[in-house]
Formats: sequence, structure tokens, C-alpha cells
Amino acid sequence: MANMFALILAIATLITGIIWCVDRFKLAPARRLKQAQLSVEPAIAGKTTPQKTAQSGWVETCASIFPVLLVVFVVRSFIYEPFQIPSGSMMPTLLVGDFILVEKFAYGIKNPITQATLIPTGHPQRGDVVVFKYPLDPSLDYIKRVIGLPGDRVSYDPLTKTVTVHPGCGNAATCSTALPVTYSEMSPSDFVQTFSSAGNGESSSGFVEAAPDQTVDDGIRLAQRTETLGTVSHSILTVPGQEDQMNLYYQQRMEWTVPDGQYFMMGDNRDDSADSRYWGFVPEKNLVGKATAIWMSFEKQEGQWPTGVRLRRIGGIH
Repeated sequence: MANMFALILAIATLITGIIWCVDRFKLAPARRLKQAQLSVEPAIAGKTTPQKTAQSGWVETCASIFPVLLVVFVVRSFIYEPFQIPSGSMMPTLLVGDFILVEKFAYGIKNPITQATLIPTGHPQRGDVVVFKYPLDPSLDYIKRVIGLPGDRVSYDPLTKTVTVHPGCGNAATCSTALPVTYSEMSPSDFVQTFSSAGNGESSSGFVEAAPDQTVDDGIRLAQRTETLGTVSHSILTVPGQEDQMNLYYQQRMEWTVPDGQYFMMGDNRDDSADSRYWGFVPEKNLVGKATAIWMSFEKQEGQWPTGVRLRRIGGIH
């Protein structure tokens, strides 16, 4: 079930909060009153004062963890939520093993359980790196870059691997003004895609970082260039000579008009990203938040244990 952790956290916060309130406003005053009575009686009789009335162990535990749960619930639900990057679809911007912070209030204050917008605060802009619920399976969190806004006409050339965006087209038959999208020259990147056999006839791929003058066996050196989408510049990767499976494109087209209230997303690792080209648009209600920073990064491959720490990657996301 989607948002299961958020639901469990909300229930735990609610239960401990109720116990905290009962203890603070009912049980604690009763304990103080009883303690006062016990203190007066021995004093009259000339006896020693008894020890302080004890609080129930489980009540004390629940009451003490409530403030912690409340802070975690508020921060995670409405301010920032941590995520881990599990795949290479956003390379070189984000690598497998990066731990990121997502600004939850960037696109609206939402109900953490239903994801319904409670207070609108803004909308995604072209070039934003966004975490969202995968439209075909909302239990999965995806991260991609916003390429098309509502009303944009987005086209992708699988040969030159370039994007064209015509803003504000809506349902118009033609669009005359294109958003400035420019590309730098291709150059060898620091990343190599490797391939290995699983022993059952299937193969898997991974990515390793290696200087352009290094050779990696059974690997393909990825090409890198800078894409400037309006005023936002970022690096993208492509596999030299690889062609897209255009028969799998959404609506089997290379041009799409983004409906109202939805967005067109693409990964920066263009030839290794399952994105809007293949499964369509992302509704605004599926948006989780804007990825803003990397707070920790581990050297690792997909599905494997970390082998080191990449402190140099800690910082903002562009």
C-alpha cells in the first residue's frame, strides 16, 4: 500500500499523543495530588516523607517518545523527506548510493496519507528534479527532471537525442514559438556502462566511474553533454550509437502535448531511463516534492552493499 510508512508513523504519533495528553492533564495532576496527601500525613504523625509516587512504565515510555515522533512526523510529512537513489536513470546528476533531501512543501502542503493538496504553494518549473509517485504504480517513488509543463508540446528526436519544447500549445494544431533548448558538444564522460550475465540467460547492467583514458572490460563509455532548457543547464548522458525502442514510446509517438495538471518527465541518463517517453504524463497529485540536496553518498552498485563514501558529492542538486 502506498504511503504505508507515513500511515504507520501517523498512527504511532496519534496513539502516543493521546497517552501524552492523558498523562499530562489527568494522570500527572492525580499523582501530584496523591503525593501531596502522602506528604502531609507523615508530617502530622512525625514520620519520614514517603518516596514520590511512581509513573507507570509504559505510560512514561509512550509519553517520552511522543515529542520525538511528532517532530519526525511534521518534518517528514511537510518539510523534508530523505530518499535514496536506487538506479542510474538520473546520472550524472544523481548516482546510485546518493541520499537526497526532498522539499515536501515546494509544490503544496499535502495530506501525508492521501497526498491531497491542503495548501497550494507553487508548481514545478522546467528543469526541476522531482520525486513523484509512479503513475502506473503509486506505491513506487520515481525521480526525474521536469521537461514539459501543462500545455507544452514536447518532441524528442531519438537520432540526435535532443528535446524540443513549444510552450503553451494546449490543443492548438500548430506551435510557432519554441523554448530555447541548446546542447554542448558531445564528450566522453567519466561513466562506463557494464554488462554481466546472471547465469540464467539473462544479463544485467551497472555503471562504474572511470577516467576517460581508462579502459573497462565489457563496458561502453557513455557520452556527456550539457543541455540548457530555457535558463536551466544540466549534464545528460547518452549511449553512443544506441537507438530508442520507438515502438514502445507512449502513444507510439515522438511528440506529446502535456495535458492540464500534468507534467512530462525525463531522466538525465537518456538512454537508460524509463520515463514519460514510455509511460506518459505525471499528474500533479502524484508529486512528492523537489529534490534539493545530497546529504550523503556511498560508493555502490545497484543491488549491492556500499564499498566507500563519496563526500565530494554532498551539496545542492542542479
